Amino acid sequence: MHAALRHKEILEALQRSGRVEVPELAERLDTSAITVRRDLDHLASVGALRRVRGGAVTTALRGEGLPFDVRAADDAASKARMAATAAQLIADGEAVVVDSGTTGAAAAAALASRRIRAMPLSVQAIDALAGSPSVELILPGGSVRKPEGTLVGSVTERSIASLRFDTAVMTCCAASAETGVMAYDLGDAAVKQALRAASARTILLAEGAKFTRSALAVVCPLEEVDVLVTDSSAPTAVLERLRAAGVHVEVC
Repeated sequence: MHAALRHKEILEALQRSGRVEVPELAERLDTSAITVRRDLDHLASVGALRRVRGGAVTTALRGEGLPFDVRAADDAASKARMAATAAQLIADGEAVVVDSGTTGAAAAAALASRRIRAMPLSVQAIDALAGSPSVELILPGGSVRKPEGTLVGSVTERSIASLRFDTAVMTCCAASAETGVMAYDLGDAAVKQALRAASARTILLAEGAKFTRSALAVVCPLEEVDVLVTDSSAPTAVLERLRAAGVHVEVC
């Protein structure tokens, strides 16, 4: 198993139980105890867990997500397909604000060949667009929330509010028909609310797994987005409800 996938399995086990043991992980991951210890040491070095004798314990609060680097390796092909679908819905010449997260970074990469004006809201999305000869890059101010690379804070919110965008490409940490679009971080949620308010249209990118999760901060009801781009694992009942509410749904 690739290291990134082992790290994902370890952190998901920590989310479920709060503690993992080396022998159990070695058996579950079909690898050696030495490899598991190295994995735990690496994850501890980036602040994803705390090492204890014989294993590790979580450092995350309930409802927090996995680190960016771990999520980036998770279902990258599906995120790239969703990003490409969203990019096809955007016309040349549009002003676009691109949200943060691994899916936002994928969306930025998909838009890099387009002739648009774009404001990216993470250092990863900035990197994806900075070298494009066809994108007019607009940089927001604000603070970078590490290790996510997300731009947050009142300066970021004011930068967004001072402009008007044709389209917001928004991502989320969780979603449900009852609660709506959610984010783990309060600052991230405030930025998402600002980009929605500054845009004529909101495209939400949310893979099906996001509909199985919950998070602290509510951004908006699902019915208030204009377009949902998701994958085939999204719950059918939710998609039917959104279509009935007038949301354009793209499944890729």
